[in-house]
Parts: sequence; structure tokens; C-alpha cells
Amino acid sequence: MKGLWVLAAIFLHCVGGAGSAAGSARGCQAQPNCKECLKVPGCAWCWQQDFLKAGEPNERRCDTAEALKERNCGEGNVINPLSRVEVLKNIDLRSNSENVVQLQPQSLHLKIRVGVPETFEVWFKRAEGYPIDLYYLMDLSFSMKDDLEKIKNLGEEILKALKMVTQKVRIGFGSFVDKVALPYVSQVKRKLANPCPSRMDSCQPAFSFHNVLRLTDDVADFTTRVSMQRISGNLDSPEAGFDAMVQAAVCQEAIGWNNVTRILVYTSDDTFHMAGDGRLAGIYQPNDGKCHLNADGYYDKATEYDYPSVGRLSRVLAANNIQLIFAVTDKSVPSYQALSKLIPRSVVGVLEADSSNVVQLISEAYGNLSSTILLEHLSAPEGLNISYRSKCSNGVHTPWLRNGECSNVKINEQVNFTVKVTATSCLPG
Repeated sequence: MKGLWVLAAIFLHCVGGAGSAAGSARGCQAQPNCKECLKVPGCAWCWQQDFLKAGEPNERRCDTAEALKERNCGEGNVINPLSRVEVLKNIDLRSNSENVVQLQPQSLHLKIRVGVPETFEVWFKRAEGYPIDLYYLMDLSFSMKDDLEKIKNLGEEILKALKMVTQKVRIGFGSFVDKVALPYVSQVKRKLANPCPSRMDSCQPAFSFHNVLRLTDDVADFTTRVSMQRISGNLDSPEAGFDAMVQAAVCQEAIGWNNVTRILVYTSDDTFHMAGDGRLAGIYQPNDGKCHLNADGYYDKATEYDYPSVGRLSRVLAANNIQLIFAVTDKSVPSYQALSKLIPRSVVGVLEADSSNVVQLISEAYGNLSSTILLEHLSAPEGLNISYRSKCSNGVHTPWLRNGECSNVKINEQVNFTVKVTATSCLPG
């Protein structure tokens, strides 16, 4: 699953010394007390009272474990704590639809020595039938009028296509237009009520983002709610897609995201506003990346906060473990391909002018998203270095890198990662 951010819960405890052969071979730089001695790789401390000879300084108690024993420090008097990896939770990999386990082990306790790497193995097996939450986010600007008519009848087809890979699928729906301010949306009273280009058409008032339907497995409800949607309109070509994607990602409770594969399908026939564009409307406050949906599901702070930056959008999607499918018309593909390169776990598909191929596009894009396993840590405290070595099912073995990655992983295939953790200093706490 491309960008699947997984790492067993690791609890770290820093210890002073580990009498490894590597440490002994390096010798020991003596230190004045036990605490400082045990921070040095290869060092151990002798606390035997009669160990020192007359006139020897206290730092002579700090040496390699072998040297201390040779100098007649008793076995029980050598302080030489060892690194240790303790597996706390180790449920076997399985594809049971009621309890899928794709990562093993799930929780570890590491006791590591400063300067001495500790490694452990992680296995990942892409499970068959892993549950999917798919939120369909649609541009409702006037140029998408034909697309809306197609989408109104596609709920059952989308679910049917996804049920080819899993029986547990939920689907939701949201829409976006633009910030209700000049120069994006006309402020003329008549146009605010009906922003359609022609009086012969009937449009709903513009909005930045609306959560129409939270995630559900009720196809009939999806069809009913989407069929009630009306097209809207705005003045300029770019839309408030960034506003919509951030709100759809961070409003966990309102959208109803579960801890499953999360897919956001974004459909549009034009480009996007980004950070800085809000200044055209006198909106200078940077986007805060927080949820601001009112009781009716509308983003009600759109004219207070600027559009998100690409960096903000990328971080929000990553933090909420959401994979993104851009389903956009041919003329917009270059812009979204450039954007996709800056957003991990995203793909771009070409949408037909009337969205008639959206089901096929989602199926193909899901396959692309699910073919790469990416193992990395979300954060690491200062003084802790983590690297990965991948052993992929296609025979690719990587050197130590900043993350683990295996491509073209098929359902039921297993890959292996070695994780190396090194502390450069004792961690707080």
C-alpha cells in the first residue's frame, strides 16, 4: 500500500553500556564516574571496593568488560548492561476479514546503548480483503454540470468495483466550489443566490467545502443524497480544492474515517487555488490545518483562513493516513501530475469529460496505490537515528535507507524489513 505509514510501537530506554565484541575491540575511553562511563560505547564499570591499587584514579574503574575481568574485577562487580529487544505484541499475519493483521510484530520494547545499533525484523503481508473507506470529493463549479449527472447514479457501481478487492467498503461524498468572496465569487445579491452564468439555469449558492454524506455502507443513502445535489458556480477558473481536501482529512469525526485503507477521490476539470491566493480577497491569515465544519457540514472559516499550502496539504494527508486519487480532465492533468509529485501516496488519472469512466479510473488507481509498501517512522526524538533495509518479494534488497520500500507487492505476498535504531545520546524521560 503506497505510503502505508506503519511501524510497531517502540518504547525506548537508554542504557549505559553493552559489552559487545565490537565495543571491546574499539577499546574504552575512561570516564570519571559510572554514569559517564556507561555512556561510552565499549565501556563497563567496576564497582568492587578493593579494585583500585594505591594511587590509581577513580577513572581506572572504567574500561572494557574484558579488561576489567583481567584486572581481577569480580564477575558480579562489572556493571555492563546489555541492549535488548523485547517483543510485547506479536500476532501472526492474517487476512481474516474480521481481524486483518498485515504487520508483525505490532509492539516492541527496546533497551539500547548509546552509540551501539540495535536491529529488529518487521514483516508485512498485503492482506486480501482489507477494508476500504472511500470519500468522493467533487468539484461542483458550473463546468462540472454533466459530471454531476453521471455521479448521481454511480454509487452502486463504485462500491461494486471496490468489492472486487474487499467485501468491506464504505463510501462518502463531499463537494467544493470556492471561497465566497471577490474575486472568486460574485457578491451581487442575485448572483450570490444563483451563481449560474445564465438565468435559465438554477444553481445553489457557492461554498468552499460541504460534507454532504459521511462514510456509509448504505448505497441507497449515497444515491439519494448525491441525487439531491445541485451544481453551483464561481467567477475564476481555479477552485477551492485544497480547502476541501484539508477539511475532508482533518474532520475525522464528521467524515467518519475508520482505521482502514483511507482513499480520497478528488474530481475536477480545472486547477486549484493555493496559499497566497487568499490575499486577492484580503485574506491573510495562514491556513491552520484544523477542522472548521459547522453543524450543517460546511467549512465556515473559508473567508478567514487562506488556502492551504502544498506542504500543509501533504502533511495533513500523511498525518491522517489518507491516500489520494486525482481524477481530473485531460487539460488539467499536467498541473495535477506536478502536484502529485509533491504529495506522497497520490496518483493521477484522466477523467472523461462527463466522468463516465470514473469507476474504471478508481479501480485502476486503487491498484496503483496498493502496489507499494512504504515503512517509515512518523517521528523520532532528537538523538535517535532510525534506518531501514528492505528485502522485497521481487528479489530487490536495499542498503540502509531512511525508509523501507518494496514495489509491485501483490495480494498475499510478504516482504521483510530490518530496522536499525541507534541512540547518539540518552533520551529524556
